[in-house]
Formats: sequence, structure tokens, C-alpha cells
Amino acid sequence: MFKDPVLLLGLLAFAALLLALPLAFWSLSGSDAKDGGKVAPAGQLVRVLVVAANLLLTSQLLWRWLDSGHFPISNLYESLCFLAWGCTLTQLLVERSWPSPLVPAATTPMALVCVAFASFALPDSLQNSAPLVPALRSSWLVMHVSVIMMSYAALLVGSLLSLAVLWTQRGDAVELRSSSIGTGAYQRAHLANGGPIELQSVNIGLSERLDNLSYRTITVGFLMLTIGIISGAVWANEAWGSWWSWDPKETWALICWLVYAAYLHTRLTRGWQGRRPAWVAVGGLVVISVCYIGVNLLGIGLHSYGWFFDS
Repeated sequence: MFKDPVLLLGLLAFAALLLALPLAFWSLSGSDAKDGGKVAPAGQLVRVLVVAANLLLTSQLLWRWLDSGHFPISNLYESLCFLAWGCTLTQLLVERSWPSPLVPAATTPMALVCVAFASFALPDSLQNSAPLVPALRSSWLVMHVSVIMMSYAALLVGSLLSLAVLWTQRGDAVELRSSSIGTGAYQRAHLANGGPIELQSVNIGLSERLDNLSYRTITVGFLMLTIGIISGAVWANEAWGSWWSWDPKETWALICWLVYAAYLHTRLTRGWQGRRPAWVAVGGLVVISVCYIGVNLLGIGLHSYGWFFDS
């Protein structure tokens, strides 16, 4: 394992994320962290470790790309590492919008689990690079698979933020008062005594910020998933002569799309806020897990890598 630079870089990324996770929870103990205010030194160290893990995964994927001669997403090991790279990148972008220790505490476990599963659970046959099958030797590989994987990363991070909403406000109602763009505060209008209307800034609570970030992240992931499904249908028609074949992966991708479409529908038209749409997003987290890991490992259909049944 240590003779293969790709596997070694994966282990180093795992070590960085493994160090970042307990530090992320430790940084939550600070009073500023609970209020979503100034990031403690431990939180800054967490961000450095996540950036290091992302750079290690970037180097790993580029190395595998140069070594194999094709886009590094041809087997489950490469796919999991790419998903971990997407999760860390999405996490860093979310933290840039709101630098709170709650974000890495909620989202770092997903990238850590992906790298750990790829490095320690998969057999060698699924870790080593292999030539692409003829159907994958297409320019659609980069377009379709990368967009789908990045949509999974955004949807997973958004769903984990929704799970954080449920954890931070257990039993309390959450009223979303901000727009889908701002996360800091909103303005409330009121009439002064005999004077004109005045605007007063009102701070947005912790759960509302998480709810807002979750909504925005899931929206981006849903749009990317839509593009990925459409590009996959075009590629399937080019490769197999059929736009849609109800392959297990295609079916679960459609179920995933419907779940998150329901999430956005409840927010945009039904006016659901806080806990109720958060439960829908958590349900989407389960659906993505089945769509990505469950179908792949069973070795069923055209999109699977196989393991359980093959062994």
C-alpha cells in the first residue's frame, strides 16, 4: 500500500480528516462557537486540516489520472475519493459563507467515512486502477460523472446541515426570516410614534442560519443532479441506444431527484421551514446512500462496480 503514491495520499487525507473531526467538536465548546461568532483557534486548525485533506485528495486524483490515462472515476475507490474531495470542497465553500464550527462538525464525518471506506474496506481489486470498459471511453465520462458526484457532495452536505438543524433546536420551532441569499440578519419594519416607518435589524438565530445554508446548498446540488441525469440520458442513448432503461442506478437517481424536488417544493410553495423540510432532507440522505453505495456494491445493473455478489 505504501509503495503506491495514490493509496498513500488517500491515507494522508484520512489522517488529516481524522484529526479534524475531534477538533471540530472540541471547538463547539467555546461560547463564540455556539453563537456562530468568532472562530476559535481550534476551529481555524480544523479548516487548515480540511484544506490539507482537500489538497491531498486533489493530488491523489491527479496522480491517478496521469497514471491511468483516464478520468479517475472508473472504480469504487476512485469514486469514493472523488466524493470525499467534493464534500471537503463544498464544506469549505459553505464555511466561507458562514465560518462556524458547526459546519465542519456536521459535514466532516461524511468525507472521513468516504476515505476510510475506500482505504480500509474495499478489496485490492477495487482499489487498483483498471482500463475503462468500451462504454466509458467517451467524452461524456467527465461531464456526466463529475457533475453527478459533485451533486451528491452538495446534497450530502446540505442534508447534514439539515440534520444539524434538528440537533440544535430539538423540540423548538424554527422560523426562517432571512432570504435565500443573506445569512446574517434581516430588517423588521415598524411605525415610530407619529413618525415614518423605521427599519430595525434583527439577528438571525443559529438554527435559521443552518437552515438557510442547507437550503442553498441543496438547491445547488439539485440543479447539478438534474444536469447530471439529463447528460446521463444523452450518454446512454449514445452508448446503448436507449435514453432510459430503468437500470437500478437510474431508478434510484430518479427517486433521489424526486425526494429533493419534494424538499424544494415544500419550501417554495408550501412555506415549510425549519424542522419539517429538514426531515425531508434527512430522508434524502438515506436515499443517496442507497443510490450510491447500496446499488454499486450489490453488483446489479450497468452502473455498479460490484463486490458483494461478485465475491
